[in-house]
Amino acid sequence: MITLSCNDITVSYDDVVLSSVSFSLEKGSFLCIVGENGSGKTTLIKALLGLVPLQSGSVVLDKHVSVGYVSQQTLQQKRFPASVLEIVLSGCRSSFPFYTKNDKKVAKHYMDLMQIGDMGKRSYSELSGGQQQRVRIARALCAQKGLLMLDEPVTGLDPLIARDLYTLLKQLQNMEDITILMVSHDIASALSYATHILHIDKTVCFFGTSDEYKNSAYGQRFLGGSEHA
Repeated sequence: MITLSCNDITVSYDDVVLSSVSFSLEKGSFLCIVGENGSGKTTLIKALLGLVPLQSGSVVLDKHVSVGYVSQQTLQQKRFPASVLEIVLSGCRSSFPFYTKNDKKVAKHYMDLMQIGDMGKRSYSELSGGQQQRVRIARALCAQKGLLMLDEPVTGLDPLIARDLYTLLKQLQNMEDITILMVSHDIASALSYATHILHIDKTVCFFGTSDEYKNSAYGQRFLGGSEHA
């Protein structure tokens, strides 16, 4: 089953041009979008979400699916004056601001999965960077039905904390039957967790499985050659 399909889209946004980008995302897969700085990774994810207009082409989302999105975090967001539970519950958009018992049950479920179940009363602004990302992912999980999108969620995190976050995302994919699309600048780590890789440089350079990417010309180039094959 196809969760999302991107059909020959072209986008011009903030001087970044994406041209003739096509790929499909199968249900239950874990896709990492990789590429160098300025290659259009964030622009692509915004186009998929409908946050920037398409000049041509189309994006089709399965009618039974809704998206939970974790954007790159701003300094202002890091200082947001709310409790962890309030932040996570805000992902239950259909009930805002009157959350139901089921909303609270769902929020607690995802907080437990993200290993922040005991932090509900803590101030979000006082958490570490890794803890804040777990809160933001839990919030996005409350909003999604089948598809989670993340834009470089481990940027600025300690390597060990980043690895733990990748591991949690992989567990979510397996345990919750969630399809994941993640923008990442860390190709080596992405290959350890993703089922598929989309490498772009303003157009599609490669799309396929992680194993296929390791043996491709782009994979060999960006992973340093045969030692990673």
